[in-house]
Amino acid sequence: MRFTAHDAHRHIGRLPAYPFYSGPPIQPDVTARESVAELVADLDAEGTERALVLPNYGVPDPDVSFRLNHLALDAAHADDRIRCGLWVSPQASDAERNTAALALAAEDGVAALKTSFLLGGAVDDPDCRVELDRIFTTAAELGLVVHVHTSPGAASDVDRIGELVERHGDATKIHLVHLGGGMSGHMKLIGGRFFDWIEAGKQVYTDTSWAIGFAPVWLCQEIQRRGVGADRVLFATDTPWGDHAGEHARLAAATDDPELTAALFRGNFEALYG
Repeated sequence: MRFTAHDAHRHIGRLPAYPFYSGPPIQPDVTARESVAELVADLDAEGTERALVLPNYGVPDPDVSFRLNHLALDAAHADDRIRCGLWVSPQASDAERNTAALALAAEDGVAALKTSFLLGGAVDDPDCRVELDRIFTTAAELGLVVHVHTSPGAASDVDRIGELVERHGDATKIHLVHLGGGMSGHMKLIGGRFFDWIEAGKQVYTDTSWAIGFAPVWLCQEIQRRGVGADRVLFATDTPWGDHAGEHARLAAATDDPELTAALFRGNFEALYG
């Protein structure tokens, strides 16, 4: 059975070739879209009713993703199905770029601020404290969601990203991308931490993009067992780094509860991103 979906996490823009992991220059984001028209055509083909669109990122040139903020904003202005997030950086070296990005944060169509430590910095790095505080404070003031990448190990591990939830989750909505990112993150979040934060009043959300197959099923079981969290999980593709068909099929198979399914695929997006 196919469910109409709202996509809470996808990207726009193509990255330049880069020698990832000491290999030759490559462009792995082969399904990336470089125009609003291409993005909208994808939404139509998928049957995706609403989407949160974020600048693509991943190469260690800060100007690349900051420049794509305007393309994401153009998408939100062009089609009322689209909301956008703006790329911001935790690093002090990007303070001026953040100032320019945050100046756009009150624009119509902006629903989120996206940040990651994949390109440098860390939650506990004193060099990042000022910019992180500015990002989360701005989001709280404007009613925006902070989108934070999670992946196992290093600066994006849930152990470290969880410090942001503890520090800012009372005042700011925080969307932890990728359900913690991999086996260890799934174990930590679904095994208790995600639900404990919700019960403690933290405004924390997650999506199931990139999730290992067992995790969405277990997550739905724990939501039903604990009686919390049904309103905190969203469908997302992370296109072009994920794919709509695979992500949709995996989450659709995770539960046979029609109310929970409706929340995951549509209702929670509408409540969080408008």
